[in-house]
Amino acid sequence: MTTYRLDGKKIAVVVADGFEQSEFQKPVNALRDAGAEVTVISTNEQEVKGWSDHNWGASILVDLPIGNATCDDYDGLLLPGGVMNPDTLRQDQDVVDFVRDFFDQGKPVAAICHGPQLLIEADVVEDRKLTSYPSIRTDLENAGAEWVDEEVVVDQGLVTSRSPADIPAFNAKMVEEFAEGIHSGQHA
Repeated sequence: MTTYRLDGKKIAVVVADGFEQSEFQKPVNALRDAGAEVTVISTNEQEVKGWSDHNWGASILVDLPIGNATCDDYDGLLLPGGVMNPDTLRQDQDVVDFVRDFFDQGKPVAAICHGPQLLIEADVVEDRKLTSYPSIRTDLENAGAEWVDEEVVVDQGLVTSRSPADIPAFNAKMVEEFAEGIHSGQHA
């Protein structure tokens, strides 16, 4: 089995209040363990609060407000899920533009659970194969995606998974795709 390294890679993680704690912490740990530099970007300016076990979770510090973020500074993008998180993020045009820029530049993106809702708003799911939490299947299909019920799906640099139960497979494919870098088929 190949071990992929992300030394020298900069990864953006975009979150709002209500992000699923495990879908943030475990992937971020995997990225850092692989050598990546991770930047937490948010619509909040100082800190953002997670969601864990049907209750508010821990707060984490925001490294950069979305208004100061540019895709050019990063090699990959992680979008954790949670019900509230992507719903808040998709209403912010700066976030939507930031996400779309990763696709325009062919940079890898990883989204888990409800995270792909943000991809719908960025208009980047048409003709792509992906997965998500089952409750947003119809939304993704209506946006032109081919939805499948698998623990992890990779489509030209886009990595998606269904839920926290899929995190080990999600992390492995996310690190692999981020290590591979630019994907010519990854476009908006």
